[in-house]
Amino acid sequence: MSFKVRTEPGGHTFEVATGEGLLAAALHQGIGLPYGCRNGQCGSCAARLLQGEVVYPEGAPEALQGRSQDTCTTCQAVPRSDLIIRVQEVTTAAEVEVRTLPCRVVAKQQLNHDVIRLYLKLPDNQRLQFFAGQYLDFILRDGRKRAFSIANAPHDDALIELHIRHVTGGEFTDYVFDSMQEKTILRIQAPLGTFTLREDSQRPLIFMGGGTGFAPIKGIIEHAFHIGIERPMHLYWGVRARRDLYLPDLPEQWAREHSNLTYAPVLSEPDTDWTGRTGFVHEAVVADHPDLSGFDVYMSGPPMMVDAGRAAFGARGLAMDQMFSDAFEYAADSERKGDSSGR
Repeated sequence: MSFKVRTEPGGHTFEVATGEGLLAAALHQGIGLPYGCRNGQCGSCAARLLQGEVVYPEGAPEALQGRSQDTCTTCQAVPRSDLIIRVQEVTTAAEVEVRTLPCRVVAKQQLNHDVIRLYLKLPDNQRLQFFAGQYLDFILRDGRKRAFSIANAPHDDALIELHIRHVTGGEFTDYVFDSMQEKTILRIQAPLGTFTLREDSQRPLIFMGGGTGFAPIKGIIEHAFHIGIERPMHLYWGVRARRDLYLPDLPEQWAREHSNLTYAPVLSEPDTDWTGRTGFVHEAVVADHPDLSGFDVYMSGPPMMVDAGRAAFGARGLAMDQMFSDAFEYAADSERKGDSSGR
């Protein structure tokens, strides 16, 4: 059994299974309801209940139990009937509140010779609402910022996942690799950026990542799987050598489990025993797709790769409004995204 929920003024409809939370069901079906803490404390997810009835689970904050009957805290509310709610939906990255928050390092994993994966946890009463593909800034003690892409999808938001590449002479990445310990407390500003999936398009998708440009693409692809996108997706990951494919099994697993995704790693300085694709990653894309006019293309990685892709793809019919990019610019002591932190 399930209940139907309609949002106003957005006019979207989604279903909630018996016993399922309203916010969880909405996010699973791609409906962008706002939220903050996801535990009933902050009130960011409050909606006007125009029709129907909800209950709150045992253990929910006491304040919710006495809440006005025409107000609904969606992160805790469980429908008991069909509903109509009035809520300002979040439909673009620009509509998500940028927040400054403390976080704690809960895991640090060396993925290969120069990439570390960090998992960050916000305080227990906080969750970060973001779109897949966005990034965060670490705010250093002196006010400088270091930017890294969020590598997980929004539905999996208990922790924030980052892929950090070591850059020689990079002060922050030296610290991450050499000194940072689990339980370290840091300060972040997030979410930032507009490198997000255009879900209303019906065109097939090409993702091209260079190095740790795989991180935001990972989040976008996992989000696409989660919301049930069935459009063809083609992933190209360009690195120098095999050892630079720091999560080699993951995209291969995606390709096995999802018939609409293909994957091609491309090495520019291939190992002697490498039998796969070689050269520059954008060249592999155009070799497979000489006419790109019917695609949406997402590029993430070094500026030289993004610039080369933009020129090559435009020459093969890709319109500018079907081309989305996230260039990691490395500029010492800059506050721009992708600075010397080694993002």
